[in-house]
Amino acid sequence: METFKSLLSLCGAIAMFLYGMTQMSNGLEKFAGDRLGKVLSAMTKHRVMGILTGIVVTMILQSSSATTVIVVGLVTSGVMTLRQSIGVIMGANIGTTATVWIISLVGDMDVTEYALPLLALCLPAFFSKRSKVKILSQTIFGFCLLFLGLKFLQDVALDLKLNERVAAMLSVIDCDRYYAILLFVLVGAVVTAIVQSSAATMAITLMLFDMQIPGFGFYQAAALAMGQNIGTTATALLGSMTGNRMSRRAALAHMLFNVVGVVIILPLIYWACDAVEWFLSDVLHSEGNAKFKLSAFHTAFNTFNTLLLVWFVPQIETLVYKLVPLTDEEGDYRLKYIPSGMTSTSELAPTEIQNEIITFAERCKKMFGMVKTMLTIGKEADFDKEYERVAKYEGITDKMEVEIANYINKVMDAGGLTKESKRKMMKMMKLVSELESIGDSCYNLGRTLNHKREKKLEYTPEQVGNIKKMFAHLDKAIDNMIDRLRNTDKPLDFTRTKEIESDINNYRRMLKERSIVDINENRYNYELGVSYMDFINECEHMGDYVVNVVQASNYADR
Repeated sequence: METFKSLLSLCGAIAMFLYGMTQMSNGLEKFAGDRLGKVLSAMTKHRVMGILTGIVVTMILQSSSATTVIVVGLVTSGVMTLRQSIGVIMGANIGTTATVWIISLVGDMDVTEYALPLLALCLPAFFSKRSKVKILSQTIFGFCLLFLGLKFLQDVALDLKLNERVAAMLSVIDCDRYYAILLFVLVGAVVTAIVQSSAATMAITLMLFDMQIPGFGFYQAAALAMGQNIGTTATALLGSMTGNRMSRRAALAHMLFNVVGVVIILPLIYWACDAVEWFLSDVLHSEGNAKFKLSAFHTAFNTFNTLLLVWFVPQIETLVYKLVPLTDEEGDYRLKYIPSGMTSTSELAPTEIQNEIITFAERCKKMFGMVKTMLTIGKEADFDKEYERVAKYEGITDKMEVEIANYINKVMDAGGLTKESKRKMMKMMKLVSELESIGDSCYNLGRTLNHKREKKLEYTPEQVGNIKKMFAHLDKAIDNMIDRLRNTDKPLDFTRTKEIESDINNYRRMLKERSIVDINENRYNYELGVSYMDFINECEHMGDYVVNVVQASNYADR
C-alpha cells in the first residue's frame, strides 16, 4: 500500500512539473504577445539569424515544443517559408538546453524556501484586472510549480529507493555493450513522446544520473538524452497529422533534423562523451557535478548537430517536399492556413485567419469565373458540368464560413486576447459571413442561368452584352476587395470602393429602366425580361456584399 501511494506521489510530482512548465511557457508567450510572431518572421531571412532567433525564443519560452508549434503555425499561415522554419527549429534545439542547465543549477537548492512565498505573492495578482499583471503572475506561478514538482520528484524517488529499483532492472542487461546504448536511445524517445515534454524526461535523467546507479553511467544517460531529442518531435508531428500539408512539412523537417543528428552522433557516442569529460576536467577544471557533465553533453550534442546540418538546409527542404509532395487540387476543398489538429497561439491566430479570409475571397472570385463561363457555354453537357462545379463551390464556401467562424470562437473562448484582438476577431467574423453571401450570390446567378436554360429562354445579344459589362464592374469590385484584404494594415481609402459601387447601382438602374421599355416595345417577352432582371439584380446584391467585406476589413475602425 505504501509503495502504491509513493507511485501515485511520483506521478503527481511529474504532473506538477509538467503543469508548471506549461503555465510558465504560456505566460511568457502571452507576455511576448503578437510581437513574437513578428520577430520570428522578420528575423529569419537568413538561416544563421533563424538559428539565433530560435535559440533566444526557446530560452524565453523554456520549451522547444512551444517554439516548434509556433513555427509550424507561421509556416501554415504563410508568414514563414519552410526553409526559414528549419533554421528556427535548429536554434530551438540549442535553446532548449537552457532549461536543462536551470534544472542542474537549481536542482540542489531547497526551492520550497523561495517557491512557496512566491506563490503566496502571486495569488492576489490573479484577481487583477490588468492583463499584464495576470500574465506575469501566471509565469511566476508556473516557474514555482515547476521546481516544486522537481523537488517532490526527488523526494519521492528517495522514498521509493528508485536507485535500487533501476539498478535491479539494469542488472539483467550488459550496460557496457553497444546494444544497451541503442536501447537507452529507444527508451528516451518513447518515454518523451508519451510524456510530451523533453524537459520532464531530462529532469528525471539528471536525477537518476546524479544517484550514481550501478550500470547507469555517463554513456547511458547521454543515450537517453539523445533519444529524448527524437521523442520531443512527437508533439508537433502528431498535431500536424490532421493539419494541412505545410504544417506536416514543417513538423517532418523538425523530426528529420533530430533523427539525423542522433544517427550521426550515435556511432561516436563513446568518443563524444569522453571529449566532454576532457573539456570539463582539463580545460574548465570542473568535474565535480555529475548534472553539469550531462548538461554539457546535451548542449554540445545539439550545438554540434546544428553547426553541421545548417549547411544542408536546402537538401532537408527538398527531401521534405519529396516525402510530402504538392498535389494539383491541394487547398481547394479544405482550409489552407488554419490548423485543424493543433491549437494555435492566440496571438498567432489573427494572421492565420486573415490569410484564410484572403483564400476565401479568392475562391469566391474563382466561383464567379465559373458563372461567367456558364453565360456563354453552348453545349448542354459542358453547361451542366460547370453548373455542378458552381454548386460544389457553394458547399465549399458554406463549409469555410462554418470552420473559420468556429475557429474564431475557439480562439476567443481560449482567452488571452487583448481588447484590440477581440474587436478584430469580431470584424473577421463579419467578414466571413459577407464572403459566404458572395458565394451564395454566385450560386444564385448560376441557378438563374440554369432555370433560363430549362425554360428554353435565350438572352438577346444586347442582354448578353449588358451582362458582360456588369461582370466587368463586378470584376473590378472583387479585385479591389481582394487587394484590400491583402493590405488591411493600411488605412482604408473607401473612395475607389464607393466609385465602383456607384457604377454598379447606376448601371443596374439604367438596365431596369431600359428593360421596361424593351418589353413594352416587344423586343422580348415578359418572362425573359424577368429572368434577365433577376440576374442583374443578383449582380447588384453581390456588389453590396463586396462593399460590406471592404468595410468590415477596416480593423482600425472602432
